[in-house]
Amino acid sequence: MAGERSPLLSHGVFSVVGDDRGSPGAAERSSGDSPRKLNTFFGVMVPTILSMFSIILFLRTGFVVGHAGLLQGLLMLAVAYFIISLTILSICAISTNGAVQGGGAYFMISRSLGPEFGGSIGLMFFLAKVCACGVYVLGLVEAILDVFGQDAGESCGLHVLPQGYWFSVLYSSAVLLLCLLVCLVGAHIYAKASFVIFLIVTVAVLSILISPLVVAPRQFSFMHALGPNRTIVFNTSYTGFNASTLASNLASGYSLDFSTNRVMSFSTVFAVMFTSCTGIMAGANMSGELKNPSVAIPKGTIMAVLYTLVVYVLFFFMVSSTCERLLLINEFGVFQRINVWPPFVTIGVYCASLSAAMCSMIGASRILHALALDKLFGLPLAPAAITSHSGNPWVSVLYTWALVQCTVFAGQLNVIAALVTVFYLLAYAAVDLACLALEWASAPNFRPTFQLFSWHTCLLGMLSCLVMMFVIDAVYSSASIAVLLLLLLFLHYRSPTSSWGYISQALIFHQVRKYLLMLDSRKDHVKFWRPQVLLMVANPRSSCQLIRFVNQLKKGGLFVLGHVQLGDLGEAHSLTPPGRTEGPRLKRPKSMFIHSSSSDPPPHPCSTPHTILPSSTGGMKPNTLVLGFYDNCYPEDYFLQDPAFHEGAAGGSSAAGDDFGVDLPSLQAHFPPVRHTESPRCLQPAEYVGIISDAIKMGKNVCLGRYFAQLPAELGGVGTKGDGAGLTIDAWPSDLLSAGSGGSDADVCSLFLLQMACVLNMASRWRRARLRVFLCVEAESGESGWLAREERFRELLSKLRIRAAIRIVAWDTVARRLRDVSAPPAAADETLRAVNTLLKEHSLSAAVRFLYLPCPPNNTSQSQQYLAQLDVISQGLGPTILIHGLTPVTCTEL
Repeated sequence: MAGERSPLLSHGVFSVVGDDRGSPGAAERSSGDSPRKLNTFFGVMVPTILSMFSIILFLRTGFVVGHAGLLQGLLMLAVAYFIISLTILSICAISTNGAVQGGGAYFMISRSLGPEFGGSIGLMFFLAKVCACGVYVLGLVEAILDVFGQDAGESCGLHVLPQGYWFSVLYSSAVLLLCLLVCLVGAHIYAKASFVIFLIVTVAVLSILISPLVVAPRQFSFMHALGPNRTIVFNTSYTGFNASTLASNLASGYSLDFSTNRVMSFSTVFAVMFTSCTGIMAGANMSGELKNPSVAIPKGTIMAVLYTLVVYVLFFFMVSSTCERLLLINEFGVFQRINVWPPFVTIGVYCASLSAAMCSMIGASRILHALALDKLFGLPLAPAAITSHSGNPWVSVLYTWALVQCTVFAGQLNVIAALVTVFYLLAYAAVDLACLALEWASAPNFRPTFQLFSWHTCLLGMLSCLVMMFVIDAVYSSASIAVLLLLLLFLHYRSPTSSWGYISQALIFHQVRKYLLMLDSRKDHVKFWRPQVLLMVANPRSSCQLIRFVNQLKKGGLFVLGHVQLGDLGEAHSLTPPGRTEGPRLKRPKSMFIHSSSSDPPPHPCSTPHTILPSSTGGMKPNTLVLGFYDNCYPEDYFLQDPAFHEGAAGGSSAAGDDFGVDLPSLQAHFPPVRHTESPRCLQPAEYVGIISDAIKMGKNVCLGRYFAQLPAELGGVGTKGDGAGLTIDAWPSDLLSAGSGGSDADVCSLFLLQMACVLNMASRWRRARLRVFLCVEAESGESGWLAREERFRELLSKLRIRAAIRIVAWDTVARRLRDVSAPPAAADETLRAVNTLLKEHSLSAAVRFLYLPCPPNNTSQSQQYLAQLDVISQGLGPTILIHGLTPVTCTEL
């Protein structure tokens, strides 16, 4: 069978518009071309630890404990690490479920949730990395000015660099330029230097932990400007390990922040502190350079987070036990003041901040490069796909540098800390959502090797991130979610179909399956009946108007378009329905299902019943079979009549692309030409009538459509609008081939016919059309007789809530002929023509008419005669549908 020896699907990065192997930088995505040299320690642990330490550990630990106190500080730490731990579980699950390529978190989200979520969250995560890089640069400048600034403290400082807002921006730009030069050379420079930086930072951390055992208590004096003409002097002390100092620092003491002149609160302090927890994806963002991302990302991230948690807890206890609150609040560089050798901390701050800034810039540029390669945002990001000969995306680095340069105009670290935190929390929530969706979809291919997660942890992690976003800053959170929704809509309407897979489809399938299992046919009620149609067509090219008409007739029910193809069952292409080929795709209308089956020639009447069965799913199964009429007319090719399918027609190509997704040659390949004068019929009369009989035996309602190629364009054309004003729908609920049918005592078939006519009148394109019901009576029976019938029928329509005008048709002559069983065959033909004349006389101007379809004969030798009768009575009427209903469909009860 086809596909038995097909190669496994590759798990590389696919372009939304096709294969991107020819695009710039695509070679970097290939595992064979891209050098993957980093292991777990150097590629994940070191970048993650350095990003989580960065500037916050050295310059904001005292700030957090001073304002929040030890207890609330530990609570903040617990909440932050609880949130990131849940997110880490999701990251580990996704990263161990398949090969992770370049792009890190963006790659995992986009390949899990699809291009809409992936692109929007990827761009938001890129902005988060940009803002984080700005935070680290501003923190580094702050640390530099604490030593070299003119306003540095008296006990330390060289008083060389002038200070002020614009000088801070200038120094930040210089530091950012240094980061740019390193990133333009390539990520390998940073990877080589990261271990040395890690050793330096570790020495600085150890010196801070050892210093309280060596440094004696001392006094400090600080002076801060609170305005143009106002300064405040603070006198405070470092006490060393002291129980009373610890007791005084247990509770919170939120006060004014001298750097922003704002009173701090739990949310604002948490926003600053949580910035230290935003480095958990530093290793994941290096996925393109890792030897084995599926192993390195979970192992390295978990070990790095545990290491940083221990260090932060030790620091919290150490500063709360040794420093007075005024010292912690008014001196960001408290660790330098109390260190056994202050340059240890200074060098550690510089290295950690510079390393985190470069890591953020590299990570952001890689995300932007991945977005550019996937072509989700078109021309604005197209240059970001360009790479150097070594594979370094230097244009995306320039993009990132320019945006970070904009963030440094904030001037103060605490100003943009809340924005960074909100962006990161939104990205973490997206990762949890991706893992939650994969878990809820229950897809067999989602089987990560990391098992320490569940949908509970994913849901709790996502909700925790969203709640904490609004706790930190409701304005920033609302704005970021609004931007995310706008990006989602933009990508939904712009991006073509991708080959990544859509988690939405998996979730829909999972939920639909659950609801289908809940459908119980024993609980069906006539009040909630709706048409569920199987339309069998020989060739869609000759049945477009009938397909569109039935689509309007289904009233929110199931609509299956069926087709039986002749050929060998071993030919795979014969089993491929339109829209599922390997070539250009035919877009399926959202309200229609396409089903194709195969039959070995010669065709057999049982082919259609075999099509009905597989097109049923639990309670969702067709209850009505619709067929085209069997007559001597040769089908017309609708594709050649409609200007949309004409090659070279004005707007033809665009119309074809908008309506069908393929051009005319592709349509010719999907659908063979219609039958012409020299082609034999696929079905014989006995086989066609046998299909009708089999469907009735299966309890299905049967409809035969004739002359629907003549349906007005405004009622079925693509892109046309109309409401049926001025048109009429005619219903003939009488069996015109039976003398005993007067239409007054309506049977199930008559009521079904009336229901279908009413359903059509409720469709948007027919809602203003007039519905007329023709009641055939014998006037010779007496005036009171037919008047009573009309009154009873009017009362029936009132009970059924069918708004229709009743037309009385006298058919005495036709009824007498039908009752005359001794009439010769010629007289029978005259009777049929009389019925046709009656229909033309009263209903020729109707847009569509519904006629009663008599039950087919049991004797197959009478099939030709049966079809001839139907042909005569419907000859030349225009769009007509003959209906034989078996299902009770009307109800007068509430």
